[in-house]
Amino acid sequence: MINQRRLPAHAVDEQLYFDAIEFWKVALDAGVQVSPALFDDARRSRDEVPPLAKLLREGGIFHDVGGKTKHQILAAFVERLPLPTEQDRHLLLDALEAREALGSTGIGDGIAIPHARHPIALHVDRPFLTLCLLRTPVEYEAMDGKPVHALLLVVSPTVPLHLRILARVGFVLRDSMLREMLGDGRDANTILDRIDFIEASRSRRSIRP
Repeated sequence: MINQRRLPAHAVDEQLYFDAIEFWKVALDAGVQVSPALFDDARRSRDEVPPLAKLLREGGIFHDVGGKTKHQILAAFVERLPLPTEQDRHLLLDALEAREALGSTGIGDGIAIPHARHPIALHVDRPFLTLCLLRTPVEYEAMDGKPVHALLLVVSPTVPLHLRILARVGFVLRDSMLREMLGDGRDANTILDRIDFIEASRSRRSIRP
């Protein structure tokens, strides 16, 4: 089934890993009953999402990233990630490009959120965010047709945490001032301060300029 690509598997350090959610979907498609108990651990795992500014400090903000094509900027992005030395960066790049093949992760206003479809393949202990601001905007097949100048990558050890971080990122990127800062290539501290402000305002549900 793996060889025929009917069962998704991910090779990391010469071992095969399976994503429980993907495995479940394959079983359901095949009409096989799967016990909900298999997902009890995932349901109980309610990892708190750290502040996004903290995750960005972990992952870094990089200015003047070069590249003329989507492949080139993704490759430059992967090279800058603070990953363990044993991490297969080529595997991660393949995962990012496979996700892009399903549809562009360009969300509009010159921003893209590339992410691996299968976070388990990243094999990291804790989450982080990495932001790359491009030297020159690049055509990215974004939903609004605009070239991309900023890429934000979520790296997480688990699928549930990955999705919660993505949701938080989507929330802060609704802020027009933050999007403007990314477009202008503002310095890292200014961007981090704005994100801190947005998240602090989140509980009050009143984001002000």
